[in-house]
Amino acid sequence: MSLFMDGAVLVFGGSGGMGSAIATVMGRDGSDVAICYRNNQDAAQKVADDVAALGVKASIHAGDIGTPADIEKIFTEAIKAHGRIHTVVITAGSDIAQPLLNEVTEDQWREVIDNDLNGAFKIIRTALPHFTQMGGGSFVHLSSAGILKTPPRDVLSVAPKMAIEGLIKYVAKEEGVNNIRANSIALGVIEAGIFKRLQAQGVFDAAWEEAVLAGLALKRFGDPVEVAETVSFLASNRAGYITGQLIAVDGGFHL
Repeated sequence: MSLFMDGAVLVFGGSGGMGSAIATVMGRDGSDVAICYRNNQDAAQKVADDVAALGVKASIHAGDIGTPADIEKIFTEAIKAHGRIHTVVITAGSDIAQPLLNEVTEDQWREVIDNDLNGAFKIIRTALPHFTQMGGGSFVHLSSAGILKTPPRDVLSVAPKMAIEGLIKYVAKEEGVNNIRANSIALGVIEAGIFKRLQAQGVFDAAWEEAVLAGLALKRFGDPVEVAETVSFLASNRAGYITGQLIAVDGGFHL
């Protein structure tokens, strides 16, 4: 039995550190992959080349999740390239700062709501008719462990993800009748993406890292491949009876 339904996984944010790991692991597990990127075409093409070398089909598609027309274009292109999308992975998001709530500007708030929350809504709404027509599908949303245990200065990430979690639950509840599943992964500190950028900028200094590690059950930060393995499982037939779940991949941060 194949691990996945026919077609491809569509990875929003597939050119980044987390997205590229997801694309590669799912390609390794036998799924075709459609990689969505915003600006970095060279990085997206390299991921696609690496995935194709695993013996599956890979394609790249440019667009901004904050622009509804771009989302429609990405789906149209990906379906044309692969015939079907069996899973949508939402890993793209805003390149956020780390202010306290009382320091958040209206522009910062508007950006994360427009891009992250409204983008996720549009992605879900665009995918649902296709999934229904094709007899099923799944969503995997990369969320934050901050939903489970509130970290200071992370409101711009956590607040929209909490709202997206509501969307995921409604998909699971209302669309199960159409064989559509939806799950989220609550990420802790993973050595990729925004964490690496803020670490390089000195926002996350040695004292911050020591304090975070002290609160983890597993005394290390996560590897993006560990997240990708969980995504692949949730997208696959191995998780065919799992929906509406928020699974923590956070080294025990939430405990």
